[in-house]
Amino acid sequence: MQYKPTIGLEIHAELKTRTKMFCDCLNDPEERHPNANVCPICTGHPGTLPTANRQAIEAVLKVGMALSGEIPQFSKFDRKNYFYPDLPKGYQLSQYDLPLIFGGLLRGVRLRRIHLEEDTGRLVHQTSDKQLTTNDQSSVISHKSSVSLVDYNRSSVPLMELVTEPDIKNAEQAVEFARELQLILRYLGVSDADMEKGQMRVEANVSVSPDETLGTKVELKNIASFKAAHDAINYEIKRQEEVLSSGKKVIQETRGWDDAHKKTVSQRVKEEAHDYRYFPEPDLPPLDLAGFDLKKLKMEIPELPHIKRQRFAKEYGLTPEQAEILVIERATAQFFEETISELAEEGGVAKPDQIKLAFNYLNSDLRGLLMEKGMKIEECKVDPENFSDLIILVAEKKVSSRAAKDILVKMLETGLDPREIMKSENLSQVSDESSLRPLAEKIVSENPKTVEDFKKGKENALQFLLGKAMASLKGAGNPAVLQKIFRDVLEGR
Repeated sequence: MQYKPTIGLEIHAELKTRTKMFCDCLNDPEERHPNANVCPICTGHPGTLPTANRQAIEAVLKVGMALSGEIPQFSKFDRKNYFYPDLPKGYQLSQYDLPLIFGGLLRGVRLRRIHLEEDTGRLVHQTSDKQLTTNDQSSVISHKSSVSLVDYNRSSVPLMELVTEPDIKNAEQAVEFARELQLILRYLGVSDADMEKGQMRVEANVSVSPDETLGTKVELKNIASFKAAHDAINYEIKRQEEVLSSGKKVIQETRGWDDAHKKTVSQRVKEEAHDYRYFPEPDLPPLDLAGFDLKKLKMEIPELPHIKRQRFAKEYGLTPEQAEILVIERATAQFFEETISELAEEGGVAKPDQIKLAFNYLNSDLRGLLMEKGMKIEECKVDPENFSDLIILVAEKKVSSRAAKDILVKMLETGLDPREIMKSENLSQVSDESSLRPLAEKIVSENPKTVEDFKKGKENALQFLLGKAMASLKGAGNPAVLQKIFRDVLEGR
């Protein structure tokens, strides 16, 4: 029997604000000292009063507008009541029935809501083996101890939660959705959304059914990467199909992804689910969203990734794959556009061959060098103006591709103009036939066997001679001109 999967996602993202959600403590994800950025408010001391972070609210409003969501006139915060050691107040400030955003759409998937809440602290579990001596010193006992510590630096960090409708049909679509959301959050500058650092977390609700009706939902947690999301959803779909095929019923439960064993494991069944007893936060007034300058916030939204992809393909003749590569990082896309702008003649557009060269040298050479050095493109000494000058040197055949790569290395180290490096390192490409012919004649005279091979129709003999010439010129010879000269010499012209 064929089963149809149905998937909905709940995605949390830590917002990149200066301070925490309800207090003035620094929101610093790089803080390595535990409990350094804490105060009586974010550690839940009695008698403290929260104040909502306007920057965080504006960030969620931007996300909502970028995803075509509806902004209500009023919103509010609610207490979500439950006990856990990383939640010092005994409740979490979240939003229940009046979120900041209703609806929206991303990659064909409908959004149910986007709301704002505070993050919890972080539990650190430690285990150690100790040697204990008895009181009379007569024997030594091995003792294994474990302790759980709590770091409240993350407590009350602004956390955006986006909930989709169950419109997703497979694991690939789910991952594509999550990746696109991550990219949008980064373009908007509201979150770094780094899953490895816990700044973005994905939970999936998965069900399967033999028809169009929805099956029993299972919630998946502990998903720490896009690959884990893909594997967890696929595993859970297969598991539920096997349960139904055996004549049993799927239990509504929460399951965690065990990445080590590549399977989901039961954590809590429906009967054990929490009743959070939501009620409005009495210490925070309702949010009148008319008091926010929505027009200004909308003006601050940059060109979004899907629009940029389409424009790059149309304006610059890039393939969808090439446009995707550039758009993955906003800084890379900006660097490329500024390079093309520098290449364009006044009032005109860059030539197609220059655009192609710019993409290839940016994607393969410059990005490769940056990865080796662990640098971001916005941190490097190569700017679009100098990079475009290098592209022009290559396009005009004033330097060879090999020399261009050497020049780029020097540019990255020094920030110098490529023309200066070309002159100082003597890397200009030699294209003058009168300068190259004597070298070609010398190489031909020194390699009679290769000449015989060429005369027998072996084309790779010509490549051997060409390689000799390029080695002698340290890559500075024009390969096309050299190839023509060798043919002339070999054919007695």
